[in-house]
Order: sequence, then C-alpha cells, then structure tokens
Amino acid sequence: MKESMGKYKNQLADYWKGRSSKQRRIFISLIAVILLTSAIIAYVSTRTTLVPLYSNLSPSETGAIKENLDARGVQSEISEGGTSILVPVDMTDTLLVELAAEGLPESGNIDFSYFSENASFGMTDNEFNVIKQDALQNEIAALLKGIEGVRDAEVMLTVPEKEVFVSDEAKAASASIVLNTKPGQEFEDSQIQALYHLVSKSVTNLPVDNIVIMNQYFEYFDLGNSGTGASDAFFSQNEMKNEVEKDIQRQVQTMLATLMGQDKVVVSVTADVDFTKENREENLVEPVDKENMEGLAISAQKLTETYSGQSGTEGGTPITEDGSDSLGTQYLEGSEGNGDYEKTEETINHEVNRIRKEIIESPYKVRDLGIQVMVEPPDANNPASLPDEQVEDIQHILSTIVRTSIDKSTMKEELTDQQIEEKIVVSVQPFNGKVTFDEDDAVSSIPWWVYATGGVLLLLIILLIVYIIRARRQEEILEPEYEELLPPVEVPDIEEEVETEGTIRRKQLEKLAKEKPDEFAKLLRSWIAEE
Repeated sequence: MKESMGKYKNQLADYWKGRSSKQRRIFISLIAVILLTSAIIAYVSTRTTLVPLYSNLSPSETGAIKENLDARGVQSEISEGGTSILVPVDMTDTLLVELAAEGLPESGNIDFSYFSENASFGMTDNEFNVIKQDALQNEIAALLKGIEGVRDAEVMLTVPEKEVFVSDEAKAASASIVLNTKPGQEFEDSQIQALYHLVSKSVTNLPVDNIVIMNQYFEYFDLGNSGTGASDAFFSQNEMKNEVEKDIQRQVQTMLATLMGQDKVVVSVTADVDFTKENREENLVEPVDKENMEGLAISAQKLTETYSGQSGTEGGTPITEDGSDSLGTQYLEGSEGNGDYEKTEETINHEVNRIRKEIIESPYKVRDLGIQVMVEPPDANNPASLPDEQVEDIQHILSTIVRTSIDKSTMKEELTDQQIEEKIVVSVQPFNGKVTFDEDDAVSSIPWWVYATGGVLLLLIILLIVYIIRARRQEEILEPEYEELLPPVEVPDIEEEVETEGTIRRKQLEKLAKEKPDEFAKLLRSWIAEE
C-alpha cells in the first residue's frame, strides 16, 4: 500500500514539475475558484430560505403570531419594521392553515359572526349600528372578491338613520365601491348589471342609482339604462357619448401608461357628440353645358311665313258668318291696298340633367373634444423630475388625437393649433389619493444568484476539462520525439534468490522480531551471554 501511494506521489510530483509556471498558476486559480464556488453553493443550499407568511400586520398581531411560532419551535424573523413575519418556505402552507384554525391573525375585520361570539346586553344602539354597518361592508366586500377578475374590494356604505315618525319619507342608502381588478380585465354589461344588483339587494333601501363602482385605475363601471320614448332616446344617446369618451380615454390611458407607468397617469375625456339624424330628398336640375347654361337639343321646329302684295290682306277682327264680333274664326279682308307680312316661329326642346338624391346623414359625429391628463412625476415629491420635453411630447400626442377625432363636416373651418391647445390640459403633480391594496410578495425559494453561481461553476468545470484534454494531447504529440531521441533502456531480469539454510533462518528471525518482539529480545540476550 505504501509503495503504491509512493508511486502515485512520485508521478504527481513529476507531472507538477513538468508544468510551466503559467500552467501552475492557472491550475491553482481554477482549483481555488472551484473550491470557493462549492463552498458558496453548499452554504446557500443548506441555509434555510425564509419567505413572508403575513404582511402589513399591526404590532399586536405580529406579537401574537411570533409568540405562537416560538411556542411551536418554528424559526421565524420579523421584518419591515414589525409588520411582516418570515418563516421557512417549506412550512408556509402548513402554518397558514394551522394559524387560521386558531383565529390568527386577527385582522380586525368584523363579520356577522361577531354578534354570535360577542353578544351582550350592555351594547348600546350606536355601538350596535356601527358594528352592523362594518360587518355588512366586509360581507359585501367578501362577496365581490369571489367574482372572477376581482382581486380585492373596498366598500363604503352610507345608511341613513330610521325616521322617528311613520309619515316621514325614508331616505335611501348609498354605496361607493373600489375594485382591485386584474390587469386588462373587462366586464360585460350583464356582469356589471349583476354587480349592481348584488350590492343593491344586500342593503335595505339601496337603489341602483345610488351605487358607484370603479376600479383602481379610476375607470367607472356604469350600469346600462333602459326606458321608453324620450327617456330611451336620452339614455341611448348618453350611452353612446360615454362609449366614445371611454374609447378615447382607454386609448390614451394605454399609450401614456406604457410611457409613464400604469399608476402614473389619469385620463379624463369629454366629448360633444352630434346626434342629429337627417333624411332629405333632393331633386336637382342642371344644364349639360354649365358654361353656356344650355342643355342638349333633342328636337327643333322652325316656321317662317312671308307675304307681299297690293290687294287687301286678311286681318282685322275675327267675326262670325252672321256678323257678330270676336267669336268667329274668319277674318275680313283688310282695308289697306298695299302690305307686307312676315312671321317666323322657332321651337327647340332641350334636355337637362335631372338628379334625384336621397340623403340620410348618420348621427354620432364628434363636434368637440377635450382631454384632461394628470401625470405623476417619477419622483412624486419633485415635480421637476419630469422633463418639460416629455410634457411637450404628451401634448403633441393629445393634439393629434383631438385633430383626428373631431368630425370635419361639423367645422366651418379647420382648427388652428391654438384652438387645439385650448382643448388639452396636462397637469403634473403627485397623486395623494391613490388607492393601495395589499400585494403578496412572491419570493422564489431559490434566489437567482444561485443559478448564476451554478452557471459560472459549470463554465469553469468545462474550461478545466478542455485544459486537461489539451494538455494530454500535447503530451501525446511529444512522446514520439522522446522515443526517437532516447534509446530504449534494457532492464535486466530479476534473479531469483536461492534459498539456503542461512536465508531461511534469517526470515524466521525477521518474522519473530515482527510478531513477538519480547521473545526475540530474550533470544538475543541469551546469544550474547553465550558468547
């Protein structure tokens, strides 16, 4: 065994001595990098990854949950100023279920179970009404959260007090709702109507007209109205106007949100739509030749009569045969002796262009348009963080939208740049009234830098393998040259040792010295004493 280890050690030493100093430095650097990377990976793989179990907690809730986890012996950490608790990633689901079964965390939201758990005779009417309204708001919010596309909901109810006298007219309640919808979520009319009816039927004396529903992007979900006669026409026109405004608003919101950020832009659009529907019929007559104002001659007739003589000519007053006046068809001979007579009559029939038009002008023409945009600067507390050039770009974009959206037939003359600028307002200021919702931080169990480290390590291993292969190829190339230069060394055969009586005795003594050193020492002392 020692001989084999010594042989490998000598080979390794010879191989190391045969390397150049550059190759030695590269090899040592690769070994150091591999060891360091392996240590980092081992540390990361063995370290416990902590992820948020709860966020946005109150100090009392954080303390109660921390005490419960410590009693369970679960590793946990408090972060974000005492508002979040971190636990091992593989225990998150189990702890959520177990803590929920124990009623932790106590979020402070009141539902109708509060009355069965905390019913007492000492509660006043005012306390009861406040708790009841809070519970009702939370129950409605829970109903809305269960709808596909709604991630969270905030409900504010205004319930009037009951009137003392029966004759007093009962006041109606009202509701304001803010929905946190998924990006790109669009509800159909039937779904919006279901939302309104769901809220209306959940509260006593809450008409649909007193409900306002919007999302986190300040987009209102209006309920479609229906009616008959004039009311039907009004609602139809109002709905069409809203559709025009929403369509332009959606386009501007999407475009500017891509430029500034989804929660950095608020757009409002007001439109003046012409709903006039005109049906008219035009019968026009135009000459074929408009320059000379003449038509095509389709027929012509020309009559010419001439007479010259000395006898009396027919003429005078027509009379009848019996001599009565002005009713006959005959003319008496004239009294003149000499006379000339000439009559020319020309008739030409012209054909003209006869145009008949039935014109139906469709309504819904945008006569005027106004766009109001509020932009929050990148640094909300510093309005100067948004460059003026970017504000001008936004104004140019809105100017193009206004110019192309207004119907040209409704204008007497083309709009000037100054008139278009008056229809656009761009305001740069911080948003202090934004609605914020709790977002669960999705933390990966394995950080990204672990993958990056693994990739670097794999690259280094590949480089080391390539280096070793190249070194072996170089050795294979050099081996034939050494064989040509150095003559082969003949190694003599090992002569077999001839065993004699002396060699046998010597081996026995060596075996005795190894196995029984005490007896061997006694044997030596006896030999010395004999001599």
